[in-house]
Amino acid sequence: MNGPGPGSGPPNGVVLDTDGVLLDSAVVHAAAWKVAFDACLDRLAPGIGTQPPFDADAEYRRLVDGRSRYDGAAAFLTARGLHLPAGEPHDAPGCGTVWGVAAHKEQAFVDLLRTEGVTAFADARPALAALHTAGVPCAAVSASKHARALIRAAGLAGLLAVIVDGEDAARLGLAGKPDPALFLRAAVLLGSRPRETAVVEDALAGVEAARRGGFGLVVGVDRTPLRRTAHLLREQGADLVVPDLTTLVRSVWGERG
Repeated sequence: MNGPGPGSGPPNGVVLDTDGVLLDSAVVHAAAWKVAFDACLDRLAPGIGTQPPFDADAEYRRLVDGRSRYDGAAAFLTARGLHLPAGEPHDAPGCGTVWGVAAHKEQAFVDLLRTEGVTAFADARPALAALHTAGVPCAAVSASKHARALIRAAGLAGLLAVIVDGEDAARLGLAGKPDPALFLRAAVLLGSRPRETAVVEDALAGVEAARRGGFGLVVGVDRTPLRRTAHLLREQGADLVVPDLTTLVRSVWGERG
């Protein structure tokens, strides 16, 4: 831990990632990225076998998960040796610029939301309710501009003291993960110092951001079968890795969960 150490008591506040921790939305984001990336791979690297399709599991977790749309698009394209001009934030969906690829992902995500929707994980509400009852304020953080609306639709907004999303990041000029700016903003709004605050993340970039931000407890959530990402989360800097939020609450705050 970065915090005061054993005997100092559990964290005074909790900052939770939204996609993959509170909401079962990571799979929708990954599917939207696959639509955008595969279309551009076909166009930018024509020819059978030139570029394998986007891996919506491994590459999503390693390059895209937790990052802003632009940063995720740039990271993937760079990893594949594809170099595009940055373009402008209002570029139309396409494959000519990084912003265009990001816009294509946004378009695909909105389309998928209409057909599939997003729900909260079963453990999210009871865990947040337990922390709320215990007087531990919670914040939800996301690089997505859709996060606030999705949290409300999932019925979790009333259990959160703070929501910081992509709209806030754009308005305030906050850098995306692995920069800790979003987490630090949430801690300020919670009135909790970073060293007295826990960050809960499922993304490697998010764990790195929490570590860089000096947060007292960095928690990784591994919901995968057989805990396939637990070792990666620990290697990135997680102090604790749990399979769900109920386990986290019981492990850190006792039997309140």
